[in-house]
Parts: sequence; C-alpha cells; structure tokens
Amino acid sequence: MSRGVAESSELDDSAEDLLACVARGDEAAFGRLYDLAAGMVFGLVRRVLRDEAQSEEVFQEVMLEVWRTASRFDPDRGKATTWIMTMAHRRAVDRVRSSQAATNRDERVAASAVEIPFDEVVEQVTDRIEQRKVRRCLSSLTDLQRESVLLAYYQGYSYPEVSSLLSVPLGTVKTRMRDGLIRLRDCLGVTV
Repeated sequence: MSRGVAESSELDDSAEDLLACVARGDEAAFGRLYDLAAGMVFGLVRRVLRDEAQSEEVFQEVMLEVWRTASRFDPDRGKATTWIMTMAHRRAVDRVRSSQAATNRDERVAASAVEIPFDEVVEQVTDRIEQRKVRRCLSSLTDLQRESVLLAYYQGYSYPEVSSLLSVPLGTVKTRMRDGLIRLRDCLGVTV
C-alpha cells in the first residue's frame, strides 16, 4: 500500500475516533479534531469563496457546527472527514448563493432608484417647437375644420355640444372633425 493511502486511512480513522469523543462533549478531542481538519476545511472553503474574510467566517461556522452536531455523525454512512468536508462545502456554497442574491437585490434597488435627469430648458424648447408646429398645422385647416377642432380639443366640448354651438348637424361636425384631424396628422407627420 502506498504511503498516501495509509496516511489518508489513518486520518479518517483518527477523525472518526475524535468525532465520537466530541459527540460526548470532549473538548480536548475537539481541539485535536480541529487541528486535524482545519487545513482541509479552510482550503475547501477558500477555494469556493475566494474571499479571505468570508472564508474565515464560514470556516468558523463549519467548525462550530461540527462541535454542535457531532452526535449526528453516523460512521456506517461514511467517513468523518467526508462528513465534515460535505458540511464545509455546503456552507461555502450557501454563502456564495447568499452573496450573489444580495448583490442582485442591491443592483435591482440601485437600478430602480436611478433618476433620469430632467433638463427643463430642453423641455421648454421642445414644447415651443411643438406648439409652433401645431399652430402652423392648425392654420392649414379650413375655417370650419379649425373651429370644430378648437372647440372640441382645446375647449373640451363634446361633438354634440360643438354641433349645438355652431348650429350645424352632428354628422357635419363629425365629418369636419375627421377631415381636420386627418389633415393635422399628415401635417404633423404622425404615423398610424
């Protein structure tokens, strides 16, 4: 048998013996188990997390969990080192997922909190240009069309009210409005 396999087997045997003692509350056994497993556990956690501070935190959490849950270890289901390393890997992966979720949440909050700067001068200039364009297009309508559109859209009258104010049939008002709006749409360059 090669030397590496013998060392690995001895490590597993002593870890299982120490874990059994830790399950009975033996602090000295936990100290020896800690010394035995610390390098492997921290190395695994560090490879998963890649952050020194978080790796140290997770390492401490794992070793605390080993102390608290040593009585749950079942040697018939696997080796002590495998049990500890599985615990370490799960904790490290949970931390990565938690960190990623927090980052995603922060990015969503930041994206939703971004205010689009408002340029009041640009807005006023744009409004004036549009107003001139609308006035120019309104002047291209016939007097009857313009009067109907102004009453309905700028003074808020309904078609029947426009009909009554102008003393013309409702159908005539509707025709003037339709024709006037078509001419405005074409003049303003609005595509349907």
